[in-house]
Amino acid sequence: MTLQDHRTPVPYAADERATLTAMLEFQRDTLALKCAGLTPDQLRERAISPSGLSLLGLVRHAAEVERGWFRNTLGGERSRSPWTPPGSTDWADFDVDGADADEAFTIWRAECARSRAFVDTADSLDLTGTHEEETYSLRYVLAHMIEEYARHNGHADLLRERLDGMTGE
Repeated sequence: MTLQDHRTPVPYAADERATLTAMLEFQRDTLALKCAGLTPDQLRERAISPSGLSLLGLVRHAAEVERGWFRNTLGGERSRSPWTPPGSTDWADFDVDGADADEAFTIWRAECARSRAFVDTADSLDLTGTHEEETYSLRYVLAHMIEEYARHNGHADLLRERLDGMTGE
């Protein structure tokens, strides 16, 4: 089986914002590509015991880091994870037992859309927000998000290969 690669092209010579946003979009598209064509059960399948890592867990985690960095840190919101029980401080994004794959992808895509809109309307990459008394710029968050996705896309490569032998970029 060959997957259709519809990832966002990254410009080779563009300004800083265009380069960072295109690279982040490419990484988002890569995660979607690694999950394409799989059943909900395959998406929930864990890498290997005792790890809880799964493709669906990565999608839920990606939704959480999008929400946390763009909405909460930079946007000043106090939005909570849809997967963390009320009153709990535990991260539940990787806990995929019985998780709804369609719900996870819907939430992830919505968070990505909110993040894109936030970046598109920001006056400058120098815009800042705070988290736990530290100040972060939009520039830093974009670079960090590229790193976050790239690291987890490496995990997704291995998970996908284990599931059905698919390899590639």
